[in-house]
Amino acid sequence: MHPYLVELASLMAVFAFAIVSPGADLAMVIRQSMTHGRREAILTSFGIGTALMLHVSYTILGLGLIISQSIYLFNIVKWCGVAYLLYIGFKALRAGRTEIEAYAPEAGDAPKRQSAMKAFVLGFAVNALNPKPVFFFLSIFSVMIGAHTPASIKFGYGLVMASCLIVWFVGVSFFLTTPRMRAAFSRASKWVDRVSGLAFISLGLRLAIQKAG
Repeated sequence: MHPYLVELASLMAVFAFAIVSPGADLAMVIRQSMTHGRREAILTSFGIGTALMLHVSYTILGLGLIISQSIYLFNIVKWCGVAYLLYIGFKALRAGRTEIEAYAPEAGDAPKRQSAMKAFVLGFAVNALNPKPVFFFLSIFSVMIGAHTPASIKFGYGLVMASCLIVWFVGVSFFLTTPRMRAAFSRASKWVDRVSGLAFISLGLRLAIQKAG
């Protein structure tokens, strides 16, 4: 087997656990699915995957090492992430009941939907402003990728990982927006917002106490 395929298989074996582990990305996709619908959740999923490529890119370029070694830069990223998670958390807590069924494609007189750009940016920001990937990609790229592996191959690894992440969250989006699930969530949307709001706030507070290194 080609050594690059071995490297990719090793990376994906570790990354698979990171994909399915609960976190801010999953919480965002769940909330988008529950409160806005399939289209918005899928766009958010693409935003998350795009942000992952951002992390991969600066890791390959060496900027990730600079951020991880600089308390100042790390704290800038960290507190931006904390502020964003707390903002969307409190916003969710203040939200009222959402009629998810109104966002169904067959609805004839649907209310104004969340814009495609906003849905994408929500996913991008929640992932990009999380400093944890700095250490995650630095560690797995340092341990599992050979020193002589070309940067183009490393970017290829990143594209595969980002694609798998998008596919996973798109699958979650489809599952949570089936008619039966959508109807159930519509009835409990107020509590969905409360729970997701508390989850975002909890993730923000957990990130706030995280230290570099």
